[in-house]
Amino acid sequence: MLKLNTKIISASIAVSAALVMTACNSGASASGSNHSGASTVQTVYADGKAVIDGGTTYPVVNGYTSQYAVNTQVDSETLNHGRVPTAGELAAWNTDVTHIKLPPEGKGTVEEGEVLYEAQCVMCHGDFGSGGGGYPALGGKGEASELQKTLKAQRTTPDEDGPVRMFGSYWPQASTMWWYIQDGMPHPKSKTLTHDETYALTAYMLSVNEMMVGDIAVADDDEFELNRDNFADIVMPNVDGFEPEIRGENGTENVRTFYAKASNFGGQNLNQGAVRCMTDCQEPTAKIVRIAEGGGIRDFFPPTNIVRDLPDSAPVAIDVKAEYAANCAMCHDTGAAPTVGDRAAWEPLVSKGVEKVYANGINGTDTGMPAKGGSSLTDAQFKQVVDYLVTGKL
Repeated sequence: MLKLNTKIISASIAVSAALVMTACNSGASASGSNHSGASTVQTVYADGKAVIDGGTTYPVVNGYTSQYAVNTQVDSETLNHGRVPTAGELAAWNTDVTHIKLPPEGKGTVEEGEVLYEAQCVMCHGDFGSGGGGYPALGGKGEASELQKTLKAQRTTPDEDGPVRMFGSYWPQASTMWWYIQDGMPHPKSKTLTHDETYALTAYMLSVNEMMVGDIAVADDDEFELNRDNFADIVMPNVDGFEPEIRGENGTENVRTFYAKASNFGGQNLNQGAVRCMTDCQEPTAKIVRIAEGGGIRDFFPPTNIVRDLPDSAPVAIDVKAEYAANCAMCHDTGAAPTVGDRAAWEPLVSKGVEKVYANGINGTDTGMPAKGGSSLTDAQFKQVVDYLVTGKL
């Protein structure tokens, strides 16, 4: 939960908290109904401690946990299949990276990361990570430490700016970026990057977010090299922006203590966690202020659409060449994919049928083609761009 000292956010968090509660009961426990053999709903574990997130737990009773049957025979069986993995096997599997487990050996510079980004990432995440085509922005919007201050901004009037949530301003740990790139990028060719390439792309992310590594301003030094030795020097601006504190040996108890007090997450439980409450939780004398009909924020930019009829089915005209330049040229003009009007290169694809070519472009392929080139074009509009690519004619 992001630390925000505002009642507006607290109200929304209270709703979220209510949605994740697994049962509503007015005491320490209640019957798990709907099945005669269902186990009792409990708000404490067997050791007497409260359930970690303030919710409920369903111990196995009479072969059931809540409404679900459990195979209790497995508790008495002896499993003798397989063997204990070797240390080498465990090391090969244990490849995740966290804020307490540094990435493996490797290195990469900002300049190397920029080259990789332009080749494999820009078509989805936009120039300098600024976003586009439905993919999230990663940077390119200013200094991370300054943008982090916007996280408490609330758009209570039409002319106010809201929070800017990106890697540099919002994420608490840089290790998440390294691991996400290594494990899941580039789409749809995940796990193809070397450790050095992942370091280089992470260094570029630090640069476009105008971040520091120790006393080095990464954005000012294209030759800055990120490696395992200096990775621990990265301090994210929002590292302390979440509560409760889950780091360290007291993390579990911090979470338990936090959820024991409903006001911490916006709840207005009259007994502050002593009694569970999902309905009629307010004092009868509580003053409730409701937004008047037609009230609230109305001056949206762009204006909100209040029309409820179906959109015009007629295709919207586009500038095919401009759309090609914006969404396709980075691959098709660089030799990474067939160029415009190259009949020899397109023939093997077209021979399978133009509908197959359309489908590959619209849905994306496992060879690196993002769906619709990362654009927001309709299927009909995108087909016009494909026709131009294949024939070279408008």
